[in-house]
Amino acid sequence: MLVRMKRRAIPILWLIIGIAGCQAADKTDQALLAELENSLRQELLEVWYPRTLDTLQGGFLSDFTFDWQPRGRQNKMLVTQTRHVWTASQAAMFFRDDRYRRIAAHGFRFLKDKMWDKTYGGFYMLRNHEGGPVDYDYQEEKRAYGNAFAIYALAAYYAMSGDTAALGLAQRTFRWLEQHSYDPEFKGYFDQLARDGSLLRQDRASTKAWDFPSIGWKDQNASIHLLEAFTELYRVWPDSLLRHRLAEMLTLIRDRFVTAKGYLTLYLKRDLTPVSFRDSSEAVRRANYALDHVSFGHDVETAYLMLEASHVLGTKNDTKTLTIAKKMVDHALANGWDGQNGGFYDRGYYFAYADTISIISNVKTWWVQAEGLNALLLMAKLFPQEKKYRAAFVQEWEYINKYLIDHEHGEWYEEGLDKSPEQVKAPKARDWKVNYHNARALMNCIKMLKSEHELIKHE
Repeated sequence: MLVRMKRRAIPILWLIIGIAGCQAADKTDQALLAELENSLRQELLEVWYPRTLDTLQGGFLSDFTFDWQPRGRQNKMLVTQTRHVWTASQAAMFFRDDRYRRIAAHGFRFLKDKMWDKTYGGFYMLRNHEGGPVDYDYQEEKRAYGNAFAIYALAAYYAMSGDTAALGLAQRTFRWLEQHSYDPEFKGYFDQLARDGSLLRQDRASTKAWDFPSIGWKDQNASIHLLEAFTELYRVWPDSLLRHRLAEMLTLIRDRFVTAKGYLTLYLKRDLTPVSFRDSSEAVRRANYALDHVSFGHDVETAYLMLEASHVLGTKNDTKTLTIAKKMVDHALANGWDGQNGGFYDRGYYFAYADTISIISNVKTWWVQAEGLNALLLMAKLFPQEKKYRAAFVQEWEYINKYLIDHEHGEWYEEGLDKSPEQVKAPKARDWKVNYHNARALMNCIKMLKSEHELIKHE
């Protein structure tokens, strides 16, 4: 279980002051609660649903303009579709609202009928608007990353609905990954796979994506979302092998991906050797920034996911995970935080022979701020004596409210307007822009402010 760091006894005078301060904080919490709850309902969920439901072809439409006009190819990407199912399932449980139950069921049917490969197993990464194959991008390749989100969605849908078909499909997906993606020698999972589940090779890859060079490596992004998915599945299916893999992924991420400074290495080679271009020429470094940088958003997100996994595993006195999770949030706050306006920057880099970090991308992406909001409040609750977390949480919400939420049309801009004013007319939805990060953050923060979140409840 999660543990808190021990603190010395508090003198009675400070205890009295603390009680008075808590009463004032309660009022602040009530104001924050009202804002978060209203934003979750009015500016997020009711903007997406039922507007995005594809009532003709099934699943969810993917492409909408800044003012929510459906426009674009409307492909059905696995990550988009599964995140909708997860969000709707969670909203159904959070609000006890059958509207979201029906939306989740609509999405589940499309996953089951159109996105699962009935010949080779596993979920396709991308289908066209009708649910058929595409002749570009991923074609019929599969990703552990996408299949992780399928497990995540199916487990949440089963928890909400009790539909055993969803649990069965989640179990089949886990076993498919175990057979095709898992590395029994060095542990972890390979992300990029061919349709038949064989390890993708560069001479067989159809994608022209930026991650082409990383074929055969272990990817932190796929790894943290496998951790997330296994955590969700273990809640509803306490299988012994699943438990072992969940613990294994927690150890791999915490002890191998996280660096001594407190940030994630983005890629490890198959034998878990870190991939770094830090000592290369400037031209090589710049060409490989996508494969080697400090991602503040993934760091704060991973801090939360590790603590969640440790809690679900029931690990007693897991001070190691708590200490490293805190270190990751501290590193992001110290190195990637805009102290003036608030918000986490996108990317940093430790150049050779430099102990200080350089910001190489100062945009403030929507999902990074959502994960930051969640992680900062969690740290504030776990370490209430360290006031920096509460102050940063409040400033993060103020930043989101001012620069990210579109109060006219709803939803969040893809990037904060203080650094990216052009985003005011950018699409509100696309394959990689959906509502899972910000919906989860708002639901989690509401629970934490009410002292109802599992990670902060007293034993």
